[in-house]
Amino acid sequence: MPVLSAILLAAQTAAITPARDERSLFHLPGPEEVRVQSVARTENEQHWPFVPEEGLLMCVWSGGRKVVMFAAKPDGSETEARPDLVFVSTNPFDATLMNMGSTHLIAKTEGVGELIRRFAPFEQLGQRLCNQPQGARIGHGEL
Repeated sequence: MPVLSAILLAAQTAAITPARDERSLFHLPGPEEVRVQSVARTENEQHWPFVPEEGLLMCVWSGGRKVVMFAAKPDGSETEARPDLVFVSTNPFDATLMNMGSTHLIAKTEGVGELIRRFAPFEQLGQRLCNQPQGARIGHGEL
């Protein structure tokens, strides 16, 4: 009986203890966990993955992990209650299925492979943003 108790305790602990850099699937991030930075297309940038020329790159907790998202800068109108978000990911599942409702914000590409190549530097920047203190800004030359 003690062996069974030990196994059950270990299984329960493993089920409720998230791994490093993970949270519970139902974790709601507080303001101190969200990182936001303005990004804009430069004149010579050929592989900008978004339709808007500028926006906000964000690192937020979603589904128990840190994810990078892009949102167009709000235009200030009251009709824009909730911004459309783009999941910026090199995971083909996230890059396609998670963005089905936001295709109007993503530049046209030849296919998923090209989209992932365009997303890659922005996902890296967003992940670096996740690891910065709140309010930090990563400069253009640091990417």
